Amino acid sequence: MDLKSNEPFWLLKNGLTASYPSLKSDEECDVLIIGGGITGSLIAHQMVKDGYRTILIDKREICNGSTSATTSMLQYEIDIPLFKLIDQIGEKGAVESYKACSDAIDIIEQLTKELKSKAGFKRKRSLYYASRKKDVPWLQQEFEARKKYGFEVEWLDAEEIQKEFGFQNTFGGIVSKQGASVDAFKLAHELLEFNHRKGLLVFDKTEMKAAKSYRGYNLVSTIKGPQIKAKKIIYCIGYESKSLIKENFVDLKSTYALVSEIDDDKFKNISSTLVWNTDEPYMYMRTTDDGRLLIGGGDEDFYDAKKRDALLDKKERQILKTLKKIRPDYHFYTDFVWAGTFGETKDGLPYIGEHEKFNNSYFVLGFGGNGITFSVTGMEMTSLFMKNKKHPLSRYFKFER
Repeated sequence: MDLKSNEPFWLLKNGLTASYPSLKSDEECDVLIIGGGITGSLIAHQMVKDGYRTILIDKREICNGSTSATTSMLQYEIDIPLFKLIDQIGEKGAVESYKACSDAIDIIEQLTKELKSKAGFKRKRSLYYASRKKDVPWLQQEFEARKKYGFEVEWLDAEEIQKEFGFQNTFGGIVSKQGASVDAFKLAHELLEFNHRKGLLVFDKTEMKAAKSYRGYNLVSTIKGPQIKAKKIIYCIGYESKSLIKENFVDLKSTYALVSEIDDDKFKNISSTLVWNTDEPYMYMRTTDDGRLLIGGGDEDFYDAKKRDALLDKKERQILKTLKKIRPDYHFYTDFVWAGTFGETKDGLPYIGEHEKFNNSYFVLGFGGNGITFSVTGMEMTSLFMKNKKHPLSRYFKFER
């Protein structure tokens, strides 16, 4: 499955950061991680930290799947608003899921300090504004729900948003204190390099052919022949899991993103703020660590890569039309445009845990706009799973929930 299209900004910006060999001989380990993107690199970091002999494989070059196409906006806000999620899964599960995403941002910050990272982690506020007048009542309801459960939020009316951010034609919105951005492509490479020095084995261009389970271990065969004997497998394959798991548990979508140089004089506080709105699908915007403006949206159902890529020009015009609504005087000169695939679940939550058809295995599948923060939660969860312990969010993130 082709997960990205046309020169994602992060891949061009960073280039071929590191190269790893393909698997050429049989190996044995405690944990085999399948998937070499940001999720796999985070889980590998945890497994190495916990003392497990760990191998990571990816069928592509490392990080050349969805991680190279991500927008890397780190938010605690899940795609389903908190007050609606409470109605869907109950107060405890909804609030704890939001809090886990909030905590994940703090954990990523600590990780970047530990790694002495150059991935451009930056603390930011988040502005969630009403793009339609009819959205104001439920957005205010969302504001009250977040405030009730201890999230640091502020309500701004349209005039206050224009004064603080220079945006026109909004109808008010929520400003959240907790948020950040990072170059996930670079961070994933840094995590793998850090743990490679500690004994993590990494093999790219190594594709799993099949996995057979036995008592206490799995035997994984690869397309090119060599096998890996692993006590546990952790699948960190994101949206490609849909080709592995047959039931319909996630809907695949395509999202589109553009990057340009930015005229700082035309934007207020944009470098310190993540921006998104109540459109369906929503528009999102942030600056990059090298001072460019990234804006995206225009989500469509994913059918195949060719159809997705054929929409690039149309989606670029659509996204820029949305930008014109709030900044009618600004001309955006597109430097990069690309599309990536993501998944939507019925409740906006990930799938992290066991699947009945995969023995001696766990899945860490962070879907929606919170893929990275969900993957950080997956670090704690898989650490507990490996010790035969439970995690309080397992019941909300499990398959067949």
